[in-house]
Amino acid sequence: IAALAIPSVLWRSPVASIAIVTVAAAFAFAQRARLTDRVASGLRLHRTALSFLAPAAISMLVLVATPFVIGLVLGFYDHHHGQWSFVGIRNFGEILSGGGRPLDDPLNFWFILGVTVLWTAANVALHVTIGVALALVLSRSWLRGRGIFRMLLILPWAVPNYITALIWKGMFTGEYGAINSLLGAAGLDGVSWFSSWATAFSANVITNTWLGFPFMMVVALGALESIPRELYEAAAVDGASAWQRFRHITLPHLRPSLGPAVALGAIWTFNMFNVIFLVSAGQPGGSTNTLVVDAYRWAFERGERYGMAAAYATIIFLILLLWTVFGTRIVRTKGDDS
Repeated sequence: IAALAIPSVLWRSPVASIAIVTVAAAFAFAQRARLTDRVASGLRLHRTALSFLAPAAISMLVLVATPFVIGLVLGFYDHHHGQWSFVGIRNFGEILSGGGRPLDDPLNFWFILGVTVLWTAANVALHVTIGVALALVLSRSWLRGRGIFRMLLILPWAVPNYITALIWKGMFTGEYGAINSLLGAAGLDGVSWFSSWATAFSANVITNTWLGFPFMMVVALGALESIPRELYEAAAVDGASAWQRFRHITLPHLRPSLGPAVALGAIWTFNMFNVIFLVSAGQPGGSTNTLVVDAYRWAFERGERYGMAAAYATIIFLILLLWTVFGTRIVRTKGDDS
């Protein structure tokens, strides 16, 4: 978005002034604490290693840090008819207040946040459940052709998600879709998948579950392969049941690997755009939109309000930052317990 028209007013605004003052204050503090001397000494000591890291660091600065900062600043502006105007925190206030809309309005931020959280929780729960269940089956030594099954089950993850989303969109089509054809063959009535919130949301979840379970399966398989067989043999000798072996041996060994995978999967699912946009397209009435989809619509479908979209992006970043911080603590605690 910023590449379309970076407003020159950014550099003549209160935001720019605050940024300059902040940088100057940080530099003065560093000078006072003699940090600059220590940094210069470290640069001289590790100049060879830093020379190798410099291309990657510069690329990250140009491709990640710069667009992020521009997007953050644009959140304090509004865009109308090609003109930018500084509005302070008005965009953020409009978002967090719901814009004066009822709580059940699909344009209310809190409604969309609730849909996004439910979307993330449902998908991650299904990804973990199905992925672990399949990993337990594929880890059995008596299963023949395990390599072939593993390859086939990884395919949904290997195929680009927009292609998968379009395939499932066609399968959910009311009149000619494969899903309703299967329901009809089973003697059941077809479903108008995108006419109600529950069915449209379910269609999105089914599609994303198909895309996401292979990742959890691969992670769980790796963790299961690392568990010593002797533990199961000793537990069997002691008379432990299959459930007790799973609860006291398998599950504690899965937690350290699944914890980071769940945290990462939650971030991916929270930010998933293609499935929502291509499968349900927010139907009915935008009620299945998630935060990232709604940010897109503010930028390109609601009067080119790029500032509002940038404010949305900043709020999404803060939500995911909080999740990352607290999720990491939970994972660390679980890992220590196990």
